[in-house]
Amino acid sequence: MMATNRIHAFLTIAFLSFVFASGAVLSGQEPPNPYTFNVRVGLAVLPVSVTDHKDHRVSGLKKEDFRVYEDGRPQTITLFEDKDAPVTVGLVVDNSLSMQPKRPAVIAAALAFAESSNPQDEIFVVNFNQAIHLELPQGVPFTRNPQELRTALLKITASGQTALYDAIAVALDHLKQGTNDKKYLIVVSDGGDDASRHSLSDILTLARSSNVAIYSMGIVNENFSDENPGVLRKLSKVTGGEFFLPESVPEVIDTLKIIARDIRQQYTLGYVPDNQAADGKFRNIRVTASAPDGRKLSVRTRAGYLAPAAPPERASAQEGHSR
Repeated sequence: MMATNRIHAFLTIAFLSFVFASGAVLSGQEPPNPYTFNVRVGLAVLPVSVTDHKDHRVSGLKKEDFRVYEDGRPQTITLFEDKDAPVTVGLVVDNSLSMQPKRPAVIAAALAFAESSNPQDEIFVVNFNQAIHLELPQGVPFTRNPQELRTALLKITASGQTALYDAIAVALDHLKQGTNDKKYLIVVSDGGDDASRHSLSDILTLARSSNVAIYSMGIVNENFSDENPGVLRKLSKVTGGEFFLPESVPEVIDTLKIIARDIRQQYTLGYVPDNQAADGKFRNIRVTASAPDGRKLSVRTRAGYLAPAAPPERASAQEGHSR
């Protein structure tokens, strides 16, 4: 127990040192809504991360350095932003019994991210085991108060089964209340699930249609057989987030640094899709970037989005007209 407490104290101090040494500066200007994929009326807007062959973040690119393709067809970029902006973030923290040995690291990591936020960020906490808990006080959907977040993160003890998929579904739904344009989930778990009503297929569908980037951190323990970090990897990949699997306490610290930096350093690209059909089908997206100095660049963004489906009566009318 004393060793666990020492780890907890070390993590908290280290994370808070990082937090207060690396506070971000807000641009003071909010971009157009970059998470509205309403194919019929607006822009499809993408958060885009760019790295070089050494996995270093690449800044300073211009709009003309990017190309966007939807279902293989080139699109015209009509929105370009490379500035920081307030974000809405949900911290989804696994508190099932399998996470008990890792809880000090999990709590310290979550607190670190929460306390490194920008003043205009909106943050909420979802704790879960077999039950789902939105932990802020009733009537408070989001907060920027570090003490409120600390209290929320420490409310529950590790016990019970794991309803990971249900927790993500609740968090995705809660994000709809956010007023900031950029929305993210940060999921800290071992990826196991033995208590959800939702299936993995359900959650993948919700994630694809939510327009939220999911970052995930797998914290695993070889003594538990129900862990499944591959689920976290898949969720992050389809939403344009990133998956991490830290193997030590220092790597947990580095992971939170990387996630915070990635969110703050993303480009925002927008385009009006040339396919305006309201058919409910998935649209595949690919983005490429070219460096002025010829370096090879890697681009990470959403795999695509679900187009809205026409109401049944409209769809029937369209089918009748096509006959």
